[in-house]
Amino acid sequence: MLTTIEDYPYWMALAHLPRWRTERINGLMLAIFETHQILLAEFFECTLKDWQQEFGLNAKEIEDLSTAKAALPVYAALTEKLLKLEVELIPYLSEHYSPTLKRNLQIKSAPPLLYTKGDVKLLQEPAVAIVGSRNASARALEFTRNVAHRCVQNFEVVVSGFAKGVDQTALDETVHVNGRSIIVLPKGILTFSSGFKKYYEQITAGDVLVCSTYHPKARWDAGLAMGRNVYIYGLAEKIYVAESNFEGGTWSGVVDGLKKGRTIYVRQPEADEKNANQILIAKGAIPVDMSGNP
Repeated sequence: MLTTIEDYPYWMALAHLPRWRTERINGLMLAIFETHQILLAEFFECTLKDWQQEFGLNAKEIEDLSTAKAALPVYAALTEKLLKLEVELIPYLSEHYSPTLKRNLQIKSAPPLLYTKGDVKLLQEPAVAIVGSRNASARALEFTRNVAHRCVQNFEVVVSGFAKGVDQTALDETVHVNGRSIIVLPKGILTFSSGFKKYYEQITAGDVLVCSTYHPKARWDAGLAMGRNVYIYGLAEKIYVAESNFEGGTWSGVVDGLKKGRTIYVRQPEADEKNANQILIAKGAIPVDMSGNP
């Protein structure tokens, strides 16, 4: 499916429908393009009766879409800002969308729209997530460095969430040895100006891709950070856990991943460590040594 710049306001209007479940938004996209085979502009020009009869939308959904349609000029202005920043929009149905993300999260949870800056081809490459605590121990950070170097040697893309601790170490170590990385933001892509400056050379060279699933102007908050973890795990074929607390994003992400049958590698902790690594191993994660070997 070809996505043009003229479509950007429509994609944003659909992706950010308030209180709509992800599955419902993705399903509507499929109905527009695959079932009815019409353009987004044509869909937004449909009558309220067409939305009800042809697309099966209820009164509340029609009201939400009418509000989104009225906001199209706002999204058009937002498109101008995104284009100046060279941000590319990748909808769920695009050929550039990560097949790994779509496979792992499926229509129910795969984000309807990705905001990206950098080489989108990285979304098609084998990827590894290295995750762990913000306040990680020296051992966890050493493990993170080792696994990041290993991924670079194996030509794998390292996925991280741009948080302190393990995330930041995974990114910086990958960049340091000329590897490739995907940064998954816990906020809107227009709020990442300092990060764009810091990794300008790597982004320009195609070695770092910045990705956000949230409204471009969304500021960081704890809820978005927790939601972002799902997409980090979803983008990865393999997941390595440096260190986990007994609650929080790493813990919930691993527990959820194990329930879904994901293969997750957890650093075998030393006897004197106080973390949840051993419990996650007991739940089914694969223990690995300091180099990431089972």
